[in-house]
Amino acid sequence: MLVTYLEASRDLCETDSILFGAALAVCRIIGAKLSTAGRATGQSSAIPAWRIRIEERIAKARALIGRLICFKSGNTRPKIVRTVRMAFTGTNNVSLFQPDIMQKLTERKDDLKQRIAAWGKRIQRYTERSTRFNQNRFSSRVIRRGSINHWSDQ
Repeated sequence: MLVTYLEASRDLCETDSILFGAALAVCRIIGAKLSTAGRATGQSSAIPAWRIRIEERIAKARALIGRLICFKSGNTRPKIVRTVRMAFTGTNNVSLFQPDIMQKLTERKDDLKQRIAAWGKRIQRYTERSTRFNQNRFSSRVIRRGSINHWSDQ
């Protein structure tokens, strides 16, 4: 049955889908687990893994800043308090009910904002460099093809 589908397939993408479906069916029959990560689009992401990790870090830091602001405004729900305690792990014995906790919250929030800005700049530098590279590559292709002739005026 698989042979008829493979013979009827028109391109590599269709053949890939047929083989993946067959592998998935076999795995279901024998009870094995099969990873389907990256199968939504049919190809891997063009975004580098380090950029995805930095964007996740930025999202976590923004969420933490939001929780710090909630705690500073008086919200003492257990989830908020737990997150604020986690924000101060690694620092020397910070109690959340000290008199100077508001200053420490502000300092931590500012530190997180600086980190977010640095991570964002790193992504921005990469994006600008990548854009320049692609534009240069495109223009050099056009020149090589002869579409732009600088010597035609002479």
